[in-house]
Amino acid sequence: MEINFPPVKENPHDRISGCRFFVDKAIADLCKERPERIPERLWESMTYSLTAGGKRVRPVLCILAGEAFGASREDLIPMALACEMVHTASLIHDDLPAMDNDSMRRGKPTNHVIFGEPLALLAGDSLFLWAFEYARKGLLAGNAFPHISILEALGVLLDASGPAGICGGQVLDTDPVSAGPELEHPWTVARSKTAVLISASIQAGAILGGAEPREREAFAEFGDHLGTAFQIVDDIIDVTGEAARIGKTPGKDRILGKVTFVSVFGLEKARRMARQETFMALESLSTIKKDVADLERFPRILAERDS
Repeated sequence: MEINFPPVKENPHDRISGCRFFVDKAIADLCKERPERIPERLWESMTYSLTAGGKRVRPVLCILAGEAFGASREDLIPMALACEMVHTASLIHDDLPAMDNDSMRRGKPTNHVIFGEPLALLAGDSLFLWAFEYARKGLLAGNAFPHISILEALGVLLDASGPAGICGGQVLDTDPVSAGPELEHPWTVARSKTAVLISASIQAGAILGGAEPREREAFAEFGDHLGTAFQIVDDIIDVTGEAARIGKTPGKDRILGKVTFVSVFGLEKARRMARQETFMALESLSTIKKDVADLERFPRILAERDS
């Protein structure tokens, strides 16, 4: 089925790029000064990966979702950076020799290549845990949101980070014994390893902004389809991309014998699936009676990326 996307209103000020710049600056400012009691080498390892670049998809989505309900990006930034810390931690662990054994991430040597496996493992652990303490302190100090909203937003991110979220998804992705039926497995991995954190980032911003339960449900559905499309495109890029453009080693899925959308359904059907999930993500936003024009741009931006 050919899907015709509805027209998306372009913002002449490109708030997505502006939001990404805001996040990058906040990360740079955060990493300028080492907090007391964190060992210097551990801090170097943590900030090496945190400042390595990337699209900042999760923190930007967190901010855009909160802004749709009137929250400011200045007030949302502690939560947004926590989302990025969790994501970065997962990448550090994902690249370890015991996992995907990758030597390049975001166009730079992976953390364990620079700092060694033990320090990389501990840097990932530290970012996972520090994310929640950093967000808790920052959100409470800002005094912009009800305490119950802060607790709920942190809870959504925490649930997405644990065994029912990206940790469990990593098991499904790397442990052959845990693989399910071949036709279902790529979908399960995509939703539990990739979509769950993207959806949680969006929900966290919406919760802080004061979204109603129905609106939160629509945002969760949006994130699930957006994250699934993101993973399908990732599987496609792993086959079609070049190292210089994608910033990591291409062809790793085939080398590791992973069950992916491309390996199961083929390249062309995977592309159609990505478009379908992108369309469904946009449909999920149609019930939101807020200005979500920038969020509507995101599925198409991610679907058309080549890195």
